[in-house]
Amino acid sequence: MTMSKDAKTEIIKEFQRDVSDTGSPEVQVALLTRRIEYLTDHLREHKKDEHSRRGLLKLVGQRRRHLNYLSRHAPQSHDAVVSRLGLRRK
Repeated sequence: MTMSKDAKTEIIKEFQRDVSDTGSPEVQVALLTRRIEYLTDHLREHKKDEHSRRGLLKLVGQRRRHLNYLSRHAPQSHDAVVSRLGLRRK
């Protein structure tokens, strides 16, 4: 199931750099984290759903690439996003 428009707008407002920002790495990491949390809960209930598991792994890799980009280009922003989302990344 996809995220509702209101939930997505709320996440964007929380992590955006300015009023018109919808695609910065911070926003993308926050949206990916929300989708990863949803799929993780789904897979706890549906253990044999291999298609969703593959999608989850793709999302985790995408989030990792965004976080690597942030750590290289804006380390302070990277640290702020990781702490706000509660990720276990250094």
